[in-house]
Amino acid sequence: MSSLFYFFKESLQGFARNLSTTLGSIITIFLSLLIIGVFLVGGFVIEKLVSSVENEVSITAYVADDASDADIQTVENFIEGLDGVASVGFTSKEQALEKFRETSTSDIIDTLDGQNPLPRSIDVELSDPQLVEQVASAIRGNTTYQQIIGYDTVEQSLKYGQQTVDRLFTLTNYVRYIGIALVALLIFIAMVFINNTIRLAILARRKEIAIMRLVGASNGFIRGPFLMEGALHAIIGSLLAVGCLELVRTLALPKLQSALMFLNFDLSLNTFLFIYAVLIGAGLFIGLLGSAFAMRRYLKV
Repeated sequence: MSSLFYFFKESLQGFARNLSTTLGSIITIFLSLLIIGVFLVGGFVIEKLVSSVENEVSITAYVADDASDADIQTVENFIEGLDGVASVGFTSKEQALEKFRETSTSDIIDTLDGQNPLPRSIDVELSDPQLVEQVASAIRGNTTYQQIIGYDTVEQSLKYGQQTVDRLFTLTNYVRYIGIALVALLIFIAMVFINNTIRLAILARRKEIAIMRLVGASNGFIRGPFLMEGALHAIIGSLLAVGCLELVRTLALPKLQSALMFLNFDLSLNTFLFIYAVLIGAGLFIGLLGSAFAMRRYLKV
């Protein structure tokens, strides 16, 4: 315990000796971890949005107005037996028009002039959205459905949102790759700052270190204050980053969620606690590793 107190006291003195470099190190760690935290929050938000969109993926198979009830029932029975299908429903022309009225303006309804051009459809809900393409291909290949399609081609008669999900996944991957590259660069910059700070601390105490060697101090005892100093830089920087993200969570995100109510990106407190733990752990890793590199290069013990 006395050794830890000594390490802590010496690390604080190191702060005072090289204040400008110390502040630069802390600010660099803070900004690096803050950007890492923002990317983590963004990643969770995008994953949540993709999941919510993915869960809304369904298949609408339009059928011709003159299609017989028997043929429609045959197709429905076929679809119900496919893997990944949760339920199969049917929408009549009247039901389709009613849904259209609910989502359209009166001006658009008036242009219909009492006509109902909307087709009937078989509505397929999926238990596994990842199988949407497989289910859609099976419906396309069904000979009975090919005879009762609601448009000129089978492709036109099938509607599903897999393309939207694919675009979202592509965007997620691009963001992830850019984030990884930026995070690696920021970690490198933070380690360089810590390396320089510890190097200056070693140079400022070189006479004291030489005396400690003469009296037989162990390598661990000599290294301890420098490791503690790097760890303190990291802890202060990470706590500043956590504080900023907590302000974002409590102040910015609720307002953004209320402004964009059609998007669900509300993250739980547990998700943020996980991100905070990652940032503090990453900060300690950066601080200790930067200190270790500096000591290995400049402290020959």
